[in-house]
Order: sequence, then C-alpha cells, then structure tokens
Amino acid sequence: QVHLVESGGDMVQPGDSLRLSCTASGLTVDSTTVAWFRQIPGKESEFVAAMRPNSPQAYYADSVKDRFTISRNNADSTIYLQMEKVKSVDTADYYCTTHLLYGRSMYNFEAYRNRGQGTQVIVSS
Repeated sequence: QVHLVESGGDMVQPGDSLRLSCTASGLTVDSTTVAWFRQIPGKESEFVAAMRPNSPQAYYADSVKDRFTISRNNADSTIYLQMEKVKSVDTADYYCTTHLLYGRSMYNFEAYRNRGQGTQVIVSS
C-alpha cells in the first residue's frame, strides 16, 4: 500500500526559497509518474510539476517554470519540490501524487491513484 506524506510547508516572504518533501512508502519513486499540485481552498487544483517514470525530464506549469524544480531520490524514497523566488500567488496547499492512471493526463489531479494529505505554503510580506 502506497503512503505519501508531504512536509516543508511554511509561511515565507516573497522572494524566499522553500523546499517541499514528499516521503513515499510502498513504491519506488523512479518507477512511476510523480507530480505536485496545489490548491487554494474552494478553488480547483492546479498542476505544478511532474516527472514520468524512469526519466529525468520534468514538466512545469508556466506559472512556476524557471522558479520551481521537481526531483526525486530513490535512496530516501522522497519527491522534492524546490521553490525559488516565491510569490504571493504561490500561496496554496501543496500535494504530491503518484501512479498516473492509464490513459489519463498527468496534468489532472484526479488522474492519480495516490496523493498525500498536503502541506501549506503561505507567501506573505
């Protein structure tokens, strides 16, 4: 059984850096599509970044490209999201997801079999 736990969310100021972690159990993080999404309560979820199985290529939303970096490490079974130069619009609950359902778009939050409980990021001066 797959279990995902996000951590690292915090309240930071615009321009700061932050690293989110998603510790995974019950899977090898390299072997599946992994992704980060974010959601503001009451609004639809937004794709942030993803990586396909066994590939270093990453995919990013235009809103975070060149500021965020997704990565994963099999040794510690963790998926990371490095956030640089954060903005107030980055304020949201961040979720990691794994195991993209067959034939579904990786940009769709509902298309993943597993997700964590989320970690909150607040960007405010």
